[in-house]
Amino acid sequence: MSYKEQIDKQNMPNHIAIIMDGNGRWAKEHNKPRVYGHKKGVLSVRDVVEGAGEIGLKHLTLYAFSTENWKRPKLEVTALMQLLVNTISKEADTLNKNNVKLTTIGDINSLPSNCRNELIKAISKTEKNTGLNLILALSYSSKWEIIEAVKNISKDVLEDKMNIEDIDENIIDDYLNTKGIPDPEFLIRTSGEHRISNFLLWQIAYAELLFSSKLWPDYRKEDLFEAIVNYQKRERRFGLTSEQINK
Repeated sequence: MSYKEQIDKQNMPNHIAIIMDGNGRWAKEHNKPRVYGHKKGVLSVRDVVEGAGEIGLKHLTLYAFSTENWKRPKLEVTALMQLLVNTISKEADTLNKNNVKLTTIGDINSLPSNCRNELIKAISKTEKNTGLNLILALSYSSKWEIIEAVKNISKDVLEDKMNIEDIDENIIDDYLNTKGIPDPEFLIRTSGEHRISNFLLWQIAYAELLFSSKLWPDYRKEDLFEAIVNYQKRERRFGLTSEQINK
């Protein structure tokens, strides 16, 4: 029986987040420039998004470009931005055809104008779709997101729009980039690294984690299905005991 057939549709996570890691190492292993690895990584994105749609996943967040990635060599960053522009431009119609809604989190204003414009067009084109919500984390870091939330909450307190005593988890949720999106129940990172890398730190407080040894360009929807089967075998306790959960 395939992993896809083993998935319990009644026990699906609503939201899966993926740290797509390993493009550069994959390229090095194949004696290619790093940009070649990023291009191959796009094929993995396409395949995994297709797989997510096949099993009815509601939300999929992909960590595409972090704020720290701006520090990489200028040539690589420029090539990455151009690849992003080309990919979004080419894939927008396919996303629309497959009822996929494209959204984004991160400091979008820091992206080059051509990249930002293609992104806005694709978001607008797919905004009415009701299938998978594909969330691209671009120029994103969790610390940046939380700092922005603190600033905006402070501003609203100073302007008497809320009282300090009103601030709770729900208020903070509403000031994050992910407002209105359920927190991920499952976080996957490829390439064998065991780090969170400043990704959705608030939102993954109770998420299940899985670290795959595969480099991202080798990751396919069958790997996603296998990961979900793994997730469904776990007991999520949220600080409680097994006995409390199983009452």
